[in-house]
Amino acid sequence: MSIAIGMNVIINMAGSSMFSMNAILCRFIMFIHRALTRRLRIASATTAFLLAVVTAHAGEIEPRAYVNTPVGINFLLAGYAYSDGGLSTSGSLPIEDAELTMNTCITAYARTLDVWGKSGKFDVILPYSELSGSAMVDGEPRERQVSGLHDPLMRFSVNFYGAPALSMEEFADYQQDLIIGASLQISAPLGQYDSDKLVNLGNNRWFVKPDMGISKAWGAFTLEVSTGAFLFTNNDDFFGGKTLEQDPIYTSQIHATYTLGRGIWAALSGTYDYGGRTTTDGVEGEDINENSRFGATLAFPVNRNNSIKLTASTGIRTSIGTDFDLVGILWQYRWGNGL
Repeated sequence: MSIAIGMNVIINMAGSSMFSMNAILCRFIMFIHRALTRRLRIASATTAFLLAVVTAHAGEIEPRAYVNTPVGINFLLAGYAYSDGGLSTSGSLPIEDAELTMNTCITAYARTLDVWGKSGKFDVILPYSELSGSAMVDGEPRERQVSGLHDPLMRFSVNFYGAPALSMEEFADYQQDLIIGASLQISAPLGQYDSDKLVNLGNNRWFVKPDMGISKAWGAFTLEVSTGAFLFTNNDDFFGGKTLEQDPIYTSQIHATYTLGRGIWAALSGTYDYGGRTTTDGVEGEDINENSRFGATLAFPVNRNNSIKLTASTGIRTSIGTDFDLVGILWQYRWGNGL
């Protein structure tokens, strides 16, 4: 808990201005998106489909989380997201027949590190969303429209086998074989939250996610598997002034990635989550997560410093809440040592 308090102080001191800039940027992008959509309503169904494909979302599916990258490189990322379907925020009571649409902007920063001779990375993600839709809650129809910040995410990762810390010049001779790494992600309760509502963008609680991954390369083909757990603190101001507790959610991912050359790569991915039973004011719920998703990612460089990533995913099996579809685009700019 002392770590959580310390992170909260740091974010409050350094993050408020970044949050404001992110909100302004997101609202501007969403305005442009709505304006373009109005103009394109007279176009054909094919054009409408293409417009849907170029909207974006940052999901939990993340191929190439455990790779070696030259140290001292900075990454600035921005994306725009569109999700539709049975969305659910962590800690919500069971929601039936949800039809929710969420437009999201993502701003992120990452830096590669030398961690006692091993390659590492630190990143922070600041999402901002507009959410609208309807659902059945305890048999009653309800509508919700809300906009604001999600809880920010921070992560530290290190590859402790098979990925030494290398300069840009040294990295030119590096060939991946087997990489083993680990990461720790923290979410701070700073996002939009209203205890009178079941669906919120923030969760009013901390979570910590330790994770471990293995990546094995065979020429241009790489197979990566990872497993971790979301560990939650209590929400003492849950819906109706109640206290919400939640068991850990255990999650696994598998990614098959193929490098096409010239910095272009594509990946097929799958995820599986289990656990997360909630207890509200001492009453245990019947809401164990057992969800799986499938996704695809395509990344390609624009030039030496800029690249684009396209992603899409859909639910395969859903027990609680997360039966939604998403498509996404992410722009990345990199600079630093040797670039």
